[in-house]
Amino acid sequence: MSNLKTVLVTGSTSGIGEGIAKHFAALGHNIILNGFGDSTAIEKLRSDIAEQFGVKVRYYGADMSKVAEIEEMIKQVEAEFGSIDILVNNAGIQQVSPVENFPVDKWDAILAINMSASFHTIRCALPKMKEKGWGRIINIASAHALVASPYKSAYVTAKHGIAGLTKTVALETATFGITMNAICPGYVWTPLVQKQIPETAKTRGITEEQVINDVMLLAQPTKKFVTIEQVAALAGFLASDIAASITGSMIPIDGGWTAQ
Repeated sequence: MSNLKTVLVTGSTSGIGEGIAKHFAALGHNIILNGFGDSTAIEKLRSDIAEQFGVKVRYYGADMSKVAEIEEMIKQVEAEFGSIDILVNNAGIQQVSPVENFPVDKWDAILAINMSASFHTIRCALPKMKEKGWGRIINIASAHALVASPYKSAYVTAKHGIAGLTKTVALETATFGITMNAICPGYVWTPLVQKQIPETAKTRGITEEQVINDVMLLAQPTKKFVTIEQVAALAGFLASDIAASITGSMIPIDGGWTAQ
């Protein structure tokens, strides 16, 4: 098996996904970026990673809520690179709202992007992984795959679904040289989390500082945000040969949150 791998990271134009893409590029792998954003900024990110690490970097703007676009992206990646060796399902959106007022369109979008998209990428990428007899699939779940928080019904539901998908695929692929795991971060300092702070403050009727200290970091005994680099390094470890016996695992990286 060649040391050079092709890595697809969904939702990788910012935040955790961008960090994971850069980590795998630093390991010398080809990178497939995916996500939304300003086209000029995305092209700069793509070219910067390619130049800095001397790897091939492609970008596909597939909308992860649309099955046909997911299928087309994977088809094009496989046409160029042969297969996706490492698949990281990271794309996600969030909405904070009481369940009785939860916007139905947001519920549908969160389940599509945070949960169903992973099913579609996995089912499309698996055949080539099985042919090769090697593959790594990593779902970026959340501490919310293991425990709940109020006002996040769609997100918690989707992430709990990701836990079930992870375990099921791990069992189905256990004899094919493929592992399937989920990383469950607590609060990571990302644009998504920063955006949640004013929304949560409004929903709960408290200040933004109170959201950080009394809501987010209240759950994390370390009283620190998890860093993007920490999550990326864990993804890199799970994709390594040394982690070949780790499959079907939900791995918290949450400052002790789910130990309570």
